[in-house]
Amino acid sequence: MITTTIITTTIMTTSTTSIDPRLLQLASPTLPVGAYSYSGGLEAAIEAGIVTDARSAQRWIGDVLEFSVLRMEAPMLLRMIEAPEARWNEEFLASRETAELRAETVQMGYSLNRLLPELGVEACPYEEPSFPAAYAQAVRAWGIPARQALTAYLWAWLENQVMAALKAVPLGQTDGQKMLLALGANLHEVSEEEPGNFAPGLAVLSSQHETQYSRLFRS
Repeated sequence: MITTTIITTTIMTTSTTSIDPRLLQLASPTLPVGAYSYSGGLEAAIEAGIVTDARSAQRWIGDVLEFSVLRMEAPMLLRMIEAPEARWNEEFLASRETAELRAETVQMGYSLNRLLPELGVEACPYEEPSFPAAYAQAVRAWGIPARQALTAYLWAWLENQVMAALKAVPLGQTDGQKMLLALGANLHEVSEEEPGNFAPGLAVLSSQHETQYSRLFRS
């Protein structure tokens, strides 16, 4: 009887804490939305000499994570999941400070939105869905817990930034793993205040990237 109780409890605990494989699919680099083709301003920081090695790459990515993604993108995604309204999508698009940053989320959102019906999910109804809006559509349809979905979303963003740094600085694979380990610990520090985006250095460099002579990435 005791053994049966222990086994039952273990199974129940495992089932309530397990990760839905569909969430892993949403966060996977194999998701065909073109994330690999964007650096989100990182390539311009490399061109400007701000990012030159693993240490400066980690500092740059960490600053963008802290001052932009965790304060604006993350809380906006939670709103899109928990209380879907067109205005959240509109506000997020308006928060993109350059043409490239806006085009990045619009293109990725468009690609994911086209994929959703093929995965058995109704497409996001917005005329121009951002990537987080399309992502939130899948999360709600599959009943994935909002906080789990957010962590996976942030991890996918971080992994893409690190991969961009490995290609463009360039850096070694060990450098990339160290950055993921260090910065991954900060993914739960989402702002509880009203979303706000203040990263002027990112905005300036992103706008400069639009006319940068040699580029590997689209942003």
